[in-house]
Amino acid sequence: MVSRGLITVFFFCVLFFGKFYTSPGASFHNPETPVVCGADRLDQYLPWIQNRRVGLIVNPTSLCGRRHLVDTLLALKVPVKKIFGPEHGFRGDMPAGKKIDSYTDPQTGLPVISLYGEKKKPSRADLQGLDILLFDIQDVGARFFTYISTLSLAMEAAAEAGLPMIVLDRPNPNGFYVDGPLLEKSCSSFVGMHPVPIVHGMTVGEYARMVNEEGWLSGGLRCDLHIIPCLGYTHATRYHVPVPPSPNLNTQEAIFLYPSLCLFEGTVMSVGRGTMRPFTMVGHPDFKNAPFSFTPKPIPGMTDNPKFSGILCRGYDFSAYVQLLKVRGKIEIGWIIEAYKAIGGSFFTPYFDKLAGTPQLREQILQGIPEDSIRRSWQPGLEKFKALRQRYLLYPDF
Repeated sequence: MVSRGLITVFFFCVLFFGKFYTSPGASFHNPETPVVCGADRLDQYLPWIQNRRVGLIVNPTSLCGRRHLVDTLLALKVPVKKIFGPEHGFRGDMPAGKKIDSYTDPQTGLPVISLYGEKKKPSRADLQGLDILLFDIQDVGARFFTYISTLSLAMEAAAEAGLPMIVLDRPNPNGFYVDGPLLEKSCSSFVGMHPVPIVHGMTVGEYARMVNEEGWLSGGLRCDLHIIPCLGYTHATRYHVPVPPSPNLNTQEAIFLYPSLCLFEGTVMSVGRGTMRPFTMVGHPDFKNAPFSFTPKPIPGMTDNPKFSGILCRGYDFSAYVQLLKVRGKIEIGWIIEAYKAIGGSFFTPYFDKLAGTPQLREQILQGIPEDSIRRSWQPGLEKFKALRQRYLLYPDF
């Protein structure tokens, strides 16, 4: 049974710090200041692809102006030959984790090759008949968001096939801070492939440069990589994405909360999958006295079988905390710590270590190590990573 006292303390801390914490000198992006994404800079990459057979790695975020990049390039008579779809699919209507088969897109007649089904990396056969690969997908800056894994494996495939690859860069909505433990090799998976912290503070273009130059592709391969950078973006920008990057990151609040709340996916808690506002809340049926409640249910295109489907969960709505999070710029591991104290028992699942990138965080929480001590344990790795990161930045830093 959950302690009512612990619930009260947990909720009071959230409300107190969320309401009263301020930070002098915080810098925010003016939403009226335009940011030009790489895809919108047609003059910079059209000469590369106009007479080449192109394979596109895209999803619904791949906009050129208000039009999808595929439609834009086809209208310009670019010989697009194949589309590669990441997790959630080319049209972005597949729930998280759902395996996707390859198919023919009815709107364009183009073959769509799934990179989230039987395979996650384009095969040599998939790349036959292509002259160049182009990647254009909106990322959210968290190591466990799988689009950067798709990017890395596509770069590897391109290097093996001798194909050049263009990355059309997009701003990172969580690119204004770096935080979390670095991934250990033993925890490497599709939700974390490389030795970077949970929040890496890089755009996909910057990340691709790091992966390429640091020899992180299989066998130390190097991809013939070309980045089309954004204009008007800096790492101090709090960028608001125009299109949801995945079905369950369907609000700007969820995108800012995601680096902190996704860790709950490796616990017994629900993160609100099966509601219309996932990743803005956490809950569990045993939080009897918590102030917020929700009942998960299947939602087509978002989740087929959410955790605690049809069961009332009580917990916390963190959406009001977002403005504070944008100022503080850190992962809120205190939420995990207090939830563990309240639930106890078998709180963590084996998936937690993959998300954290290390077993150490789980072990520290189980041992009752204070949050500030846990954060100090990250610092040597973070300082080393920040120095490495500086070599690959394309934009002014925060």
